[in-house]
Amino acid sequence: MINIVIMISSIFLFVNTAAADSSKSKNIDGMVFIKGGCFQMGDSFGDGYAGERPVHEVCVNDFYIGEAEVTQGEWKVFMAENPSVNKWGDNYPVDSVDWEDVQEFIKKMNVKTGKSYRLPTEAEWEYAARSGGRKDKFAGTNDESVLEEYAWYYKNSDNETHPVKQKKPNALGLYDMSGNVWEWASDLYDGSYYEISPKDNPKGPDNGMYHMLRGGSWYSEAKNVRTTDRYWTKVGGGGTDTLYGFRLAMSAD
Repeated sequence: MINIVIMISSIFLFVNTAAADSSKSKNIDGMVFIKGGCFQMGDSFGDGYAGERPVHEVCVNDFYIGEAEVTQGEWKVFMAENPSVNKWGDNYPVDSVDWEDVQEFIKKMNVKTGKSYRLPTEAEWEYAARSGGRKDKFAGTNDESVLEEYAWYYKNSDNETHPVKQKKPNALGLYDMSGNVWEWASDLYDGSYYEISPKDNPKGPDNGMYHMLRGGSWYSEAKNVRTTDRYWTKVGGGGTDTLYGFRLAMSAD
């Protein structure tokens, strides 16, 4: 048990920089505090896919989200095996995990830490990726010509994952929200959900066969690492891929 506690402490380390503002000073355990607010969710640039429309106003409460994607080292603290195909090192994002695997990881982590980690909702994920709901096409920039400074994607990845936190973060200090691995969200998928989504803290439809992923991967083209891009895959029974990973979230209340 002592060894587990030490490993947890070393993995989820609180770092508070001198330049931290009042929001960042609330960061805990590798999680960045995100001040809630309202934003226009969806394809606000008008160059996305049909599934990103209609653009609609969404408001989210304060929450925390992982500074980085969950790594293979973090995964191995709580799970017996590392499912990753790209086993390059403990500081690489865990890959090849399906939605149900992630739920089991979170369950074990919450028991060990006494906290209430979870996956982010799609709305939380997009709000955070867009640096608090700004009109950001990619996580950290609107300029595709400098995207390689912020994201691992097909143009610079050499067809493999890379250690987390090697690229520039977005304005909230979040790394790799564009590229590296697709990130599971908590929401199910419904093609018409954006048309009926509640304004406050939407959590996705109640039923469905597919779960959502966000952010694109090392294999994605630039269009698929945009902050508004959406991807979905079947729950269970093949719902995993070498491109799939995740980051954690936690409610602030």
